Amino acid sequence: MKSKDIRKIVKENYSKIAKEESSCCSLSSCCCSVTPAEEVSKRIGYREEELKAVPEGANLGLGCGNPTFFSSLKEGEIVLDLGCGAGFDCFLASKKVGKKGKVIGVDMTEEMIKKARENAKKGGFENVEFKLGEIEDLPLPDGSVDVIISNCVINLSPYKERVFKEAYRVLKDGGRMVISDIVILKELPEVIKNSDIAYTGCVSGAMMKDDYIKTIEKANFKEIKIISEKTFSLDCIISEPGLMKLDEKERKDLENNILSITLMAKKFDN
Repeated sequence: MKSKDIRKIVKENYSKIAKEESSCCSLSSCCCSVTPAEEVSKRIGYREEELKAVPEGANLGLGCGNPTFFSSLKEGEIVLDLGCGAGFDCFLASKKVGKKGKVIGVDMTEEMIKKARENAKKGGFENVEFKLGEIEDLPLPDGSVDVIISNCVINLSPYKERVFKEAYRVLKDGGRMVISDIVILKELPEVIKNSDIAYTGCVSGAMMKDDYIKTIEKANFKEIKIISEKTFSLDCIISEPGLMKLDEKERKDLENNILSITLMAKKFDN
């Protein structure tokens, strides 16, 4: 798929998710079987109290980890969420940085930004701001944030190296990036690699794990450390018709080679 086609496909699908107030798992044309957003979030590491701490409609079940939990956020810090969706992780971060801090969510989908702003107003979150923009070209000045978080979004970008360079640019010296994302251990079958459904399901656009780490290193990040790593269930691309062409051994092999990882990396100018 061409990069411009990928961006169009992703934007259209996530706009639809925002309008229907549902996770990708409840769209028959999207990425997985029908599973409520709350159940999806529990499976990927969110606790009950976190799910209850955000406005209704903020959790769309779109993540693959819980980067906010591992971010060690402190009061007064400025946090940036790459691909914020309806604001779920932003609202969790908001409570941790307090009134002296600030959380900025960036998303390329107008419908998501609109929903996130509505959720912020509904929940009374005054230290959260949402900006329409692309994570490859962030609408923020150099060295303006303390922490970057992102949850299962960077794999959707056809320009991952640019995403990490932009993340490095907007981080302050000594700042940290904590992201959850999908990576693979071996090349995907062609039927999955060329699937629009599997792409919006955060699988087809995933990089090889070692290449993903090298891309972060190339953007000058230091002290890159994987905090969490686990296999990613095929439930999340189960609606892809091409899966039916794979036998049981091929399906199991595919599932064992799709990983959800959460990692931390830091910026040091000197």
